[in-house]
Amino acid sequence: MNLFRSEEHVDRWLRGRTPGATIPVATLAALAEAWWSTRLSPDWRPRTRSESQAILEGLGLTGAFWRLPGT
Repeated sequence: MNLFRSEEHVDRWLRGRTPGATIPVATLAALAEAWWSTRLSPDWRPRTRSESQAILEGLGLTGAFWRLPGT
């Protein structure tokens, strides 16, 4: 994962290569919150793939790049 300050900065860094996926930092923060916010809860349990996929889709992260194996 790399953080960039602008789309222009991403384009310069890529130098013509195709990017994997880019998302705004606000979406990254929302993903981190949704993914990890319950991790320290005493009743925490690992999510199923379907539950994890639902988190991604709920944030609008769809398409082949965001598809988890087995979902």
